[in-house]
Amino acid sequence: MPENLTDKQQKNRQDVLQILQKNKLATDIVHNQDMPHHDLVETLVRKQNLMKLDQVIGQMDDAEVALLLESLQPEDQLFVWARLGEDVKEHVLRDIPLSVLQVLGKSEYKNERSSVKAFELVEGRLREIPINTRDDLTRARPIWVDLVAPVFEDRIWVGDIFGIDLPDPDKLGDLESSARFYVEENGAIHLHSDFLLDKEELSRNVAVAFILHQDILFSIRKEELPVFRLQRLRALSQPHYVTGSKDVLLDLYAADVEYSADALEDVYRGLETVGKQVLSKQMTDEEAATMLSGITHEEDMNGRIRRNVLDTRRAVSFLMRSRFLAREQLEDAQQILRDIESLDGHTSFLFDKINFLMDATVGFININQNKTMKQLTVLSVIFMPLNILAGIGGMSEYSMMTHDVMSWPVAYFLFTLGMVVVAWLTYLLLRYFEKRRLGRGLADNSREL
Repeated sequence: MPENLTDKQQKNRQDVLQILQKNKLATDIVHNQDMPHHDLVETLVRKQNLMKLDQVIGQMDDAEVALLLESLQPEDQLFVWARLGEDVKEHVLRDIPLSVLQVLGKSEYKNERSSVKAFELVEGRLREIPINTRDDLTRARPIWVDLVAPVFEDRIWVGDIFGIDLPDPDKLGDLESSARFYVEENGAIHLHSDFLLDKEELSRNVAVAFILHQDILFSIRKEELPVFRLQRLRALSQPHYVTGSKDVLLDLYAADVEYSADALEDVYRGLETVGKQVLSKQMTDEEAATMLSGITHEEDMNGRIRRNVLDTRRAVSFLMRSRFLAREQLEDAQQILRDIESLDGHTSFLFDKINFLMDATVGFININQNKTMKQLTVLSVIFMPLNILAGIGGMSEYSMMTHDVMSWPVAYFLFTLGMVVVAWLTYLLLRYFEKRRLGRGLADNSREL
């Protein structure tokens, strides 16, 4: 039992011990008694004890929880640990001694939120090592350890086994650009790269951290990526596809370039569909809005691909400059850079094509607006004389001038008929001048030819 505990800490520890003891006794009694609704009674007793336990632990700070775990038996340590929240675990683990960590590491730590996979070479093929406990990972001799959305204790256990500090995947984006590639004093190589995740509903770049340490590649990320699945399938199906951890890293970068090229082909197909509609003779404003949305999506995707291959180029160039690669690996790295160079030309061409389609779509919108304005202008010109005549006809002097000559119904009928005749003559004049202007334009064009 730890020494120098305060009265409050001792009381909290005693309360936890009593709750644990009561839970064990109640469980044993319920199991040994032959009573109706056996499972219901056991569930109620367990819920009451767990509520009391959570209440006592909630009143303790992180250091108190660490001291509490140190003073408990191994089975009680696991029981209390399971009741802690993920945010609390992260802080408590900083104060827990190694002896407690070893106890916690012997339990099965794979869960829905975390995935730790290890791979080794067997007859030239990359095969996954079954990892269920800490001991499984300790006995393994992997060349690649892949962590997907690891919780804090996963990173602690894996890092403790191999003697490295694994970064938090939630904080990979906080790293400064200049610190994305570096070498530690112990020789561990750190690389932080973006990998493309192309989904129909949302495409994005996912940050991945790589660590090369003692001929083992460690990869940490928040979610599964198609590139990693493709790499595992190739290395499993093709013998001698990889010979070590550096080959795995280079092949991951090469597969990412291939994946980016496939995504570029999808962008090409999307722009071809948009281009056929944009270059049609007519387009409504609603269709133009749909086209703009599609073009914007393809532009965003093209930008993500360009950023992704740029990041891959930086990572591969860093490995080549740092002289970590063998001769054959240098040739593979140079091939990756050549593939990236070819993709650069495609992305630049797509940017130009996107700008053209964007301008063409906006031009259709302007044409439609001009047509509407032209119709309104024609109407206003046609009815402009009518407005003038209506203003004159509405003056009271006209009724005074015509009441001795004709009746007012006849006068206003003739006045209305006169307005229609004036409007029709105005329309004919406008058509005449428009045809005359078009004829002059065609004649000028023929002279220039």
